Amino acid sequence: MADEVVLPQLGQTMKEGTLARILVAAGDRVRQGEILFEIETDKATLEIEAEAEGFVKAVLVEPGQTVPVQTPLLILGDRDEQLDSAYLTQVADHVRAAVTFDSPAKQITDATLESTGLSFAQMLRDTEAHARCDGVESKKPELGARIPLSRMQKIVAEKMVWSKQNIPCFHLNIRVDVTKLVQLRSQMNGKSETKISMNDFIIRALTLGIGHYPVMTGQLAENHIQLSDSIDIGFAISTDEGVVAPIIKDCGAKTLSEISQSCQDLVERAQSNKLALEDLTGGCMNISNLGAFGVDSFIPIVIPGQSSILGVGTIQDVVLPVDREPAVRKIMNLTLSVDHKVINGAEAAQFLDFVKKLLEHPDELA
Repeated sequence: MADEVVLPQLGQTMKEGTLARILVAAGDRVRQGEILFEIETDKATLEIEAEAEGFVKAVLVEPGQTVPVQTPLLILGDRDEQLDSAYLTQVADHVRAAVTFDSPAKQITDATLESTGLSFAQMLRDTEAHARCDGVESKKPELGARIPLSRMQKIVAEKMVWSKQNIPCFHLNIRVDVTKLVQLRSQMNGKSETKISMNDFIIRALTLGIGHYPVMTGQLAENHIQLSDSIDIGFAISTDEGVVAPIIKDCGAKTLSEISQSCQDLVERAQSNKLALEDLTGGCMNISNLGAFGVDSFIPIVIPGQSSILGVGTIQDVVLPVDREPAVRKIMNLTLSVDHKVINGAEAAQFLDFVKKLLEHPDELA
């Protein structure tokens, strides 16, 4: 008996997905657990597995198409099963009404119903969506070239424009002497297999700071400010598909080592496109660290749904007076972007100063 494979709702906020890759074709035998599709949402690239065995009787979608949840993607059946043409027409009408194309010139026609090996891909093989989703060669672009945007890049662009237009931000900058922190990190990493990064210490400091200044988790909600139930902090990761910002959940209940392990897990899964929708949902604050690229300081853009983001610059050796004598100290710039609708300058300044003191006296972070 024919069985429709539909786009599942993979997260509470998911409403649609874009077909990044289709890994099966009409006539293929499918086993339970086999990967059928890679789906791009506004937060991650996710895999859809077969829940049952069967033979692919019809592939109903094409790479590059965006469809709502519960839209049929393919039909599974027995090897010799023949699909009723009226049924195929009904399913095709459903998909035709639901699907969104990258180009308005693309059409689904009744000619695709000619056989039980139905595949809309056959008429769209030469589309630019197919070329994009099957993989544009990764090479350095030349001047004058046109670089196609992935769905993730388009969504990030839309969110950043929305943020600049709707979140009235102010920005605070502070210099932090991390000499002791660098020494502590070196000592800890020399004794443990778990390597603690500078980001791990900063996230731990932000967690403790939010514990003292919970207004930093606030969101404006009609006539009140709603504070977060837990301290969930995101951090930016650069991948081949663009920048993602997975969330470390419940940082307040985690030790420094546990934060480090969570970060490493998220980085590994982000780089292999294995992040789940839940990994990218929520968050009350974010951190973006460009120090590895030699950037002294920068002003990051607040992510919609959050009220602040911390930009972290490189660590520089600076000669400063210590006990009236010149000494080389390791200095790091932090820049905090803050939503002024929710948080005022004094609150944000006290929070940032608290974080600075923790980083300069790091024993409390370990």
